[in-house]
Amino acid sequence: MPVILTLSSALLGLLSLIGNPLMAAPAAADTELYALFEQTWEEELAMNPLAATYQGDSRFNDRWADRSAAGIAARHTHDRRVLKTLERIPRSTLSSRAQIDYDLFQREYRERLALYPFKPWLYDINHRGGIQTLSEVAELLPFQTIKDYEDWIKRLQRVDALVDQHIALLDQAVAEGRTQPRIVMQRIPAQLALQTVDTAEESPFFAPFRRFGDEIPASERERLSAAGRAAIEQHVLPAYQRLSEAFNQRYLPATRDSIGIRETPEGEAFYQALIAHHTTSSELNANAIHEIGLAEVARIRAQMLTIKNQVGFSGSLQEFFVFLRTDPQFYYETPEALFEAYQAVSKRIDPNLVRLFGVLPRTPYGVRAIPSTSAPDTTTAYYQPPAADGTRPGYYYVNLYRPEVRPKYEMEVLSIHEAVPGHHLQIALAIEQAAMPKFRRNAGYTAYVEGWALYSESLGEELGLYQDPYSKFGQLTYDMWRAVRLVVDTGMHAKGWTRDQAINFFKDNAAKTEADIINEIDRYIAWPGQALAYKIGQLRIQAIRRQAEERLGSRFNLRAFHDRLLGTGAVPLDMMEAQMQDWIEEQSP
Repeated sequence: MPVILTLSSALLGLLSLIGNPLMAAPAAADTELYALFEQTWEEELAMNPLAATYQGDSRFNDRWADRSAAGIAARHTHDRRVLKTLERIPRSTLSSRAQIDYDLFQREYRERLALYPFKPWLYDINHRGGIQTLSEVAELLPFQTIKDYEDWIKRLQRVDALVDQHIALLDQAVAEGRTQPRIVMQRIPAQLALQTVDTAEESPFFAPFRRFGDEIPASERERLSAAGRAAIEQHVLPAYQRLSEAFNQRYLPATRDSIGIRETPEGEAFYQALIAHHTTSSELNANAIHEIGLAEVARIRAQMLTIKNQVGFSGSLQEFFVFLRTDPQFYYETPEALFEAYQAVSKRIDPNLVRLFGVLPRTPYGVRAIPSTSAPDTTTAYYQPPAADGTRPGYYYVNLYRPEVRPKYEMEVLSIHEAVPGHHLQIALAIEQAAMPKFRRNAGYTAYVEGWALYSESLGEELGLYQDPYSKFGQLTYDMWRAVRLVVDTGMHAKGWTRDQAINFFKDNAAKTEADIINEIDRYIAWPGQALAYKIGQLRIQAIRRQAEERLGSRFNLRAFHDRLLGTGAVPLDMMEAQMQDWIEEQSP
């Protein structure tokens, strides 16, 4: 695990706030608490091998999670046991640092138990990923040793059991009326077709056997390839044929015509629980978020009109959107040219980070193309965090499918969000906080993580970007995109909006291409509530920054503000605000 050895003043301040574990022996209750954290972490990695894989922990790379009814019930029992064990530790006897960790751990398990009655696992399959794109796991594996390949072969031999468990979940979803909407599930058969091929060599699961590194002796390559081929022929291809038949013949015809989660069993309560989960804010409901969205749309729209007039476009804002979506000057002709441009933008940002941050992560990031198995149905880009032990960098994945719909004016703002100073900077720094328990270093509170990334987009000018008015309009487009989310997500899931109504509202207010808009709307349909977290988190971070600037005046130091904000790792918004309030008090005369 990389560790920042030289502590900045901001990080020292954080340690004084939460209690520096390097400076005092832990109390007995603290020791018991942190032992529970470590034990639970190990248990959960064993129950969820993919989580271990994502973090670079290879101990469980030969297996998958148990997705059977018994396995799901066992995890629920585990969650209840962990919470009971935690609550037997008297919180009042803990150090101030440990009390914060206690509260976060307790919150995590209480939320799991609160969501359990709604059976969220029955909605896991969606057009952006799921069992049908399982082969993409290979993207995260090193394949540097013979054991790496042998573990993959064992996983291939166990794909059939995992697929059959997912088929059972699909059948249960049908029986209980907890299916995804048909409009988004209609995308899945094309993805399944990429898995139901005729030969093992055509399977995406065979890809690692085409790229042996020099570390693998030539004498071993044929043996490993033959074993992989046999596993795919005997286990993978028949399983995906069964999945394709089950999906197309039983699940897809039974999917619901409605798009709102409120149309499913306990749907309204489920949506409110998802709002609280993703925004980390129990006081917000769908109506309040809808109104916040409408106000943000109006504010950003006024700024867009200013840019339109600045570049001398005489038509309406909607006509300007059409111009931006269709004029060839704003698009690259080939995937290769688009990819090179993304790399160039990313490297132009990196040197300027020291203007705004005193502490930077040691873990690097790279730029990769989104795999072809999911590119047609997923978003413009996404981020994959690094391995927890530093053996794999973070990756900024960009969508090269149909470059004619990937505008140049969005590239700067997108790179800020997904790479630096957005996701990579925040997540890599959190992982490198060696003094924190592992569950905190890997925490993924959406409102904080996505709120930070969206807030980062507003730092473009301070990083020397958005010099071109069209690029600045791209930043406004992305800000508008997240404001629109508040309106359309709540509209579809709480207010009865149709899919076309949501698409048209998006088109009327943002310059994103139609392909992106449709993919985004379908994402919100399949993943209720998650998209609300971005703008809610951004607004709260911007509000605390304004408060700090007004209170501190000339004493305000942006680098120190950012270092303290990021030094906590991802936390719920109320805790973020409380800790930043303490920082403001510390800096006040």
